[in-house]
Amino acid sequence: MGIDIKYPPLTQFDLRCLGISPKIRGMKLRSWVCLFLCFFLHSFRPLYAQSLSIEITGVGQTQVPIALAPFAVETSNEYKFRKTLNDVIQANLRRTGAFNLLPLPPQDPPLRHDLELSPGFFETWKNLGTHALVVGTLDENLKTQRIGTSFRVLDTLRSVDLGGLSLQSPQGISEARTVAHKVSDFIFESLTGEPGFFSTRIAYVVRRSTDSHTLMISDSDGFNERPALKSVTPIISLAWSPRGDKLAYVSFETGKPVIFIHQLATGKRTILANYKGSNSSPAWSPDGKTLAFVLTKDGTSQIYTSSVDGKNLKRITRVRAINTEPSFSADGSRIFYTSDQGGSPQIYSISSQGTGKSKRITFERKYNARPVAGPKGSFLSYVTQIDGKFVIAIKDLTSNEEKILSRGPRDDSPSFAPNGNWLIFSSTIRGREILSAVSVDGKVRTRLSLESGNIRSPAWGNIP
Repeated sequence: MGIDIKYPPLTQFDLRCLGISPKIRGMKLRSWVCLFLCFFLHSFRPLYAQSLSIEITGVGQTQVPIALAPFAVETSNEYKFRKTLNDVIQANLRRTGAFNLLPLPPQDPPLRHDLELSPGFFETWKNLGTHALVVGTLDENLKTQRIGTSFRVLDTLRSVDLGGLSLQSPQGISEARTVAHKVSDFIFESLTGEPGFFSTRIAYVVRRSTDSHTLMISDSDGFNERPALKSVTPIISLAWSPRGDKLAYVSFETGKPVIFIHQLATGKRTILANYKGSNSSPAWSPDGKTLAFVLTKDGTSQIYTSSVDGKNLKRITRVRAINTEPSFSADGSRIFYTSDQGGSPQIYSISSQGTGKSKRITFERKYNARPVAGPKGSFLSYVTQIDGKFVIAIKDLTSNEEKILSRGPRDDSPSFAPNGNWLIFSSTIRGREILSAVSVDGKVRTRLSLESGNIRSPAWGNIP
């Protein structure tokens, strides 16, 4: 798959989409555009180890020169840990398309996180063409069999110590990968001013036959994929809790749609809603204390809310129409939802307390549905129909400007990245269900598919 990245004149919408200030870290605006356009495209390792061919053009002239010093170690266990740690950090930084990792000259002794920054230190590294330097140390605790990781990020261009972290973790490759993602997040935010999202997860459902459905969880780079639930009946409408410790979803295992809450650490499942008729479309409030969902127990599809234990049930919508697919606003004050009260599916919003009148949000075209509010508060994504194709759109709620992000023909279930700069969604391409990802400015997209089986209902969440 070849992807050609071009850079048309940037609009105010583009800038707000990316959350970029021209003055961030004193770097050129165009470099930040390149950075965010390229990160997600390269950040995903293909699920189930399938091959994904990606070609990127237009990146490289604005890459930030950065040097990653091999972490200082003393024992053989630390060397094994360091290999994975360094490999993953370098892979993460390269995948952004924003950094040029420079080869390091031999260092004897190795650079440590606690090195003394002499007056000429920054000048030396700046003369080597390096704008940033990462130094670190690994220390093994023989009693606990844990490895301490300490590092610092140095802005050699401005002669500034940007700080660092000290982390403790068990030995092992999976633990090293976890630490590497945290280190990468810190580096990324230190140098860009934007939160990283290496330490995030995606959930999705793999369907291999009509009676084989598996709820899967993977790291954001596609590694560490693991099943959370296997079922002979469909699993749909995945929704992460804000902390990332729970998933809400709809299962048909009882013979009808029922909403479950799944604690991933323990595997414990509880029923949130099992009322007469259909129970569907769970959505978490930003504080994680409330869920919105759809019930037909009173004859028509209406939006309800309850506490996480299913108590304090409250009806939110009362218009006699099909009201469905709720999504809380970023501040939790309103709920976006789909309704045909105007004669066709359109998106409305209402107070999350069910007070006051609802407000229509979309007016473009005859079909707009599946709303999902972005975590930054300014954007709303949804599915719209254009020329018979179902595509993903995004609307700036401040300016009311809309952009079409996907090409169809059957795109569905958009889900924002925790930092709000990317969307993942399901696509049907020539009869196969795959996952697609797109930057919120629409400039970069990619596809993720399995050699066998279909992928649907993606959701992007935090790691607790």
